[in-house]
Amino acid sequence: MSFLRTVLNDSVIIRPPGFYIIGFQSFPYISVYFIFLAFVYVVTVLFNLVCNILLVYIIAVDRRLHTPKFLAVGNLAVIDIMLNTSTIPGMIKTFLIKNNFIPFNQCLLQMYFHYAFAALESYALAVLAYDRFIAICFPLRQNLFNTLLIMSCIIGVTWMYCAGLLAYSTAIMTRLSFCNSVRVFSYFCDYAPVFRLACNDYTMQWFAASFLTVLLLGGPFIFILLSYVTILVTVFRMKSLDSRVKALATCVEHIILVAVFYIPLLVIFMIGFYLRLIDPDQRVLSLSLASCLPPCINPIVYSLKTKEIKVRVLAFVRKKKLAHKLHANKKKLEDKLEVNETQQ
Repeated sequence: MSFLRTVLNDSVIIRPPGFYIIGFQSFPYISVYFIFLAFVYVVTVLFNLVCNILLVYIIAVDRRLHTPKFLAVGNLAVIDIMLNTSTIPGMIKTFLIKNNFIPFNQCLLQMYFHYAFAALESYALAVLAYDRFIAICFPLRQNLFNTLLIMSCIIGVTWMYCAGLLAYSTAIMTRLSFCNSVRVFSYFCDYAPVFRLACNDYTMQWFAASFLTVLLLGGPFIFILLSYVTILVTVFRMKSLDSRVKALATCVEHIILVAVFYIPLLVIFMIGFYLRLIDPDQRVLSLSLASCLPPCINPIVYSLKTKEIKVRVLAFVRKKKLAHKLHANKKKLEDKLEVNETQQ
């Protein structure tokens, strides 16, 4: 393998043509697991794409759903699609087709998009928590604190913020020199496993990873916890038991998504990244499932379980069935008239 040598700040940077993605080394019956994993991922991606594209379409065409809440739900749906797309095709190529080489620039692109959309997923859940916080704690001031314009600005800022931070953290990877191993122990071009392969100082990359973990995962998670503490205080101050139940019922789906997304990632990063007590293969398996599972269940747990969306989706399906039936009947009538004209 030939290495590209460049000069940066009077030092030689050795850049390899690419990396080899190596994961799941010690699991038994690994080939069967790869086939199972690929099948599950393909099915879930197809299901997820259909559900989320339908969800985005329903929200876009139905003006009654043009509210801050459903703008946030649509944002989460778009991020889910992009997050799965950033890694799952690469996993199938790597572990099923056995083509585990990824060029250097493609490695950085995959790294950037995966972590950018993972960060956006984190902030999208925080945005949904903000919507619940305003709706329950300040119901009479929703038109002041949570309008379409405000929600659009919040979502736009989170996209620019995450894109900028991840662009910086990815760009500084080009300062590293790789003169030894190019085998990445992960299921994609993972940030920490890649910079630990460098043969020069990677302190800057380590601090960037630590800081961004706190900022992009810890920050939204703390905001969500504080939001729900305030929500619980507000709910238990309500005099009516029925009002308490209704208020808490609107939060159940969101709480499930928060638990599924944050708990595995926080455990993996705390144990694996800082303490390094987790087995590399177990880390790869846990991280792959933690990254794939939330986008797959979001359309079921949150979006399609929301009453307003469920009603609109059912109405949309009935409308399409009716339109198809009318078109078929019209076609039959035209064919019948054509036959009669021919016979005359």
